Amino acid sequence: MTAQMNRRSLLGLGASLGISVSFLGSQAFAASEGDLAKKKLVVVICRGGMDGLSVSPPVGDPDYAALRGSIAMKPEQVLKLDDTFGLHPELKAVHALALKGEARIAPAIASPDRARSHFEAQDVLETGASGVYGADTGWLNRTLEALAPIRKVEGLSVGATAPLILRGKVQAASWSPGKGVDETARLPTLLQDLYRSDPLLGPAFARGLETETMAQQAMTAMAATPAMNEMAASTPAMAQPAGMSSTMANDRQNRAGSEAARKLGSTLGGFMIQAGGPQIAAISLDGFDTHAGQPGQIATRLSYMDAVLDGLHTGLGAEWKNTVVIAVTEFGRTARVNGTGGTDHGTASTGLILGGALKRGGIVGDWPTLKETALFENRDTAPTVDMRGLFKGVLADHMAVDRALLESKIFPDSAGAKPVAGLV
Repeated sequence: MTAQMNRRSLLGLGASLGISVSFLGSQAFAASEGDLAKKKLVVVICRGGMDGLSVSPPVGDPDYAALRGSIAMKPEQVLKLDDTFGLHPELKAVHALALKGEARIAPAIASPDRARSHFEAQDVLETGASGVYGADTGWLNRTLEALAPIRKVEGLSVGATAPLILRGKVQAASWSPGKGVDETARLPTLLQDLYRSDPLLGPAFARGLETETMAQQAMTAMAATPAMNEMAASTPAMAQPAGMSSTMANDRQNRAGSEAARKLGSTLGGFMIQAGGPQIAAISLDGFDTHAGQPGQIATRLSYMDAVLDGLHTGLGAEWKNTVVIAVTEFGRTARVNGTGGTDHGTASTGLILGGALKRGGIVGDWPTLKETALFENRDTAPTVDMRGLFKGVLADHMAVDRALLESKIFPDSAGAKPVAGLV
């Protein structure tokens, strides 16, 4: 360490780096007091166009089975929610929360984008703009900016790169689980030495490193699982022990992947309950683009998502009661099955809203039905809820964001997207 480097300069340097350093900053600069400082919001972005009719199959809709054909689920296969909807059988943890009134579905939700392009739709979802490339910052970052003059709120992105939703003027912490914690790296070594004897910051930093190491291992295992599955499919003799069937090998790998995903969620929850930890977080889950062989693919991805959400619930502990989690995707998929047992890019999908802060209730928004005349452009589930309305409602009622700021700065040109009220 140079003579010019002191605690302040290291904190300043560290603020631009990983989550461990961000924790030090959070510990050093106390968070706001009061109930609002306890409120937490997590946004899960399911990339690839998640099929809403698989997330919450409307098995009670008289047109569902015919449209879905070979990939339709039977009523006895789903986890029942009501007379119309169930949840995919891999969403066991979400269903358990739903039975307690802590998870609800928005079965026909969409952003304003109708282009069905991944890049454009994700841009609209994350910027909160009314059209593609309408803003160069994310709506979560603009939320942090809007709240900054009122109270300090930390943001955290999970992933190798900060998602657009958290990019902007306010510096949000980023945790890159794929990046290992190199104990020989200069900055962590300097920080450990600096805070070794500090009774508050020393243990906090050590805890942060320990947590990040665990999370990195979890993400590595999670990332390895799809590749392992592909390898098992192409070269089974190399991918599985002698005597073990492909089914058994895949089951073992899926269990390992789910456990890794659960650890990822619990680690994120652990971050958020730290003193001065982030109140707002965003995490991306990939792999929902299911053009062929959808049932197996979507089951695997929903199993991962369910495990992440279950882990988050566990990791947040008692703070779950102060939390709202929103899981959304850039667009849904076609109502009809295609010729390869999958579905193509569509419009409305299912959004999940979870959390201990949630009020018990039925579906969010109206169900347009799957009648041919009700389909959007005779192919997709028609949207009945503008995604921005869901975001605005949660930000206003849960995070106490001023409604005027929501309309003017966070979601400009969204007057037509009325805030979804009464969720919390």
